[in-house]
Amino acid sequence: MPSEEVKGFASALTDLGGQRVWSLLVSVFGDLSQAEGAGIDGPVLSAIMTAMDVRAEATRVALHRLRNDGWIVSQKSGRTSRHSLTPHGRAETIAATRRIYASPGDMPTDWQIVVTQSAEPDQRDDMVTRGFSLLLTRVFIGAEDAIPPQGALALRGRNVPEWLKMQLSPEGLKTDYDNLHEILQEIDLCLPDGTQLAPLDVAILRCLIVHNWRRLVLKHPDLPAALYTEGWREHDCRALVCKLLRRFPRPDLAEISK
Repeated sequence: MPSEEVKGFASALTDLGGQRVWSLLVSVFGDLSQAEGAGIDGPVLSAIMTAMDVRAEATRVALHRLRNDGWIVSQKSGRTSRHSLTPHGRAETIAATRRIYASPGDMPTDWQIVVTQSAEPDQRDDMVTRGFSLLLTRVFIGAEDAIPPQGALALRGRNVPEWLKMQLSPEGLKTDYDNLHEILQEIDLCLPDGTQLAPLDVAILRCLIVHNWRRLVLKHPDLPAALYTEGWREHDCRALVCKLLRRFPRPDLAEISK
């Protein structure tokens, strides 16, 4: 179980919502076991999930789902199972790594408006994949380094009107970022360096921080801070996430099962 020092913060992060067990497992494996050949032994995974207040049955059901979806493979060695990302699961995890772990200095600062040649049925999904957000039919906005489709008109952005900032800063996400930012600030203020915490404490802090950050930042394209309203906390959260993940480096998972 987590120490009393960490337990309150783990509960606060869990209470933010969006804690579907299969999605939480994706965050656990993505953060603690992303490298090729890496895996998490069953007893270690059970200790981490139990410490995050997830029932054993819920973990088993979520693992079964991820195996069926081709994300996780489980292999038995004696009485112990070892769970790892499949090549598909690892590729999907790596694809999201930049969005999740990029530092504030790595984020784009300039932006562009793109007008596409025509409006196709699957155009919006394609443009979102490219890093753009829809403004109007055939009109998209994105970071300057996002690559528009062939034949599109691209115009470099300059002054950002307030109405555009409001359109790009959905109120629901703004509130979610506010709530996460408040908890991250408290963790930064109150918890010591990761070397002073037990490996299990570090593991659950990392996984819950990454999970709550991941579920927000992957909901919208990578856009420069200048395109959002003044109170938009995404970029402040990113700075704190990077700071805290440095403070709490990945633990030796073998130490958790001892």
